[in-house]
Amino acid sequence: MTARRGHFITLDGPSGVGKSTTTNALHAELTGRGNTVYPTVEPTASDLGRFISSHFATIRGHALACLVTADRYEHVEHEIEPRLNAGDTVITDRYVASTFVMQQLDGVPLKFLLDLNRNVLMPDLAVILTADPGLIAERIAARGPHNRFHRDPTAPAREVQLYDEITRTLQAAGVPVLVVNTGTATPTDVAVTIADTLSAPPVPSGALPPPTTPQEP
Repeated sequence: MTARRGHFITLDGPSGVGKSTTTNALHAELTGRGNTVYPTVEPTASDLGRFISSHFATIRGHALACLVTADRYEHVEHEIEPRLNAGDTVITDRYVASTFVMQQLDGVPLKFLLDLNRNVLMPDLAVILTADPGLIAERIAARGPHNRFHRDPTAPAREVQLYDEITRTLQAAGVPVLVVNTGTATPTDVAVTIADTLSAPPVPSGALPPPTTPQEP
């Protein structure tokens, strides 16, 4: 583990919860506070990331989980770490929590996913956005489905439940986690809450714990 001058923030949560909107609001809030901010997203804009995005409908299960994690390792090496070492605040729209949830929805066991991500850099602050499943379903219906999961009417409730479980998994790993309900707060309010939480000095990130015995609250 090595100390970094920059902060690493990840934004995850169910589809339709407002991750992209929150990323933009947080970028503006942190920039206004004098930070140099680098926003990014997963899957990335690399060749591998574009391949994943264009084949998301046909590649599934363990194969997709492996591709998504490979993209993440490249993401850390070529984008996240260099920006952190330069002192930037890095915000990524989706990271490990999204993988743990979406790939479980795709039938991949959590232990397999934990093992794949064993050596991935953990964030200084993992933000989990949530909302009422009914509200999430309304937002998805209003904008139209973006992927195959959006066609499952049970997906919003299942995602909210899985993100709640993954929050505890990350906390057990020593990762600072902030859960924010976007159904009762504006994007600006959410951004201010995240920025205030991040105001404490950054703590070097560790690795995920052995996945064989998940810790219960």
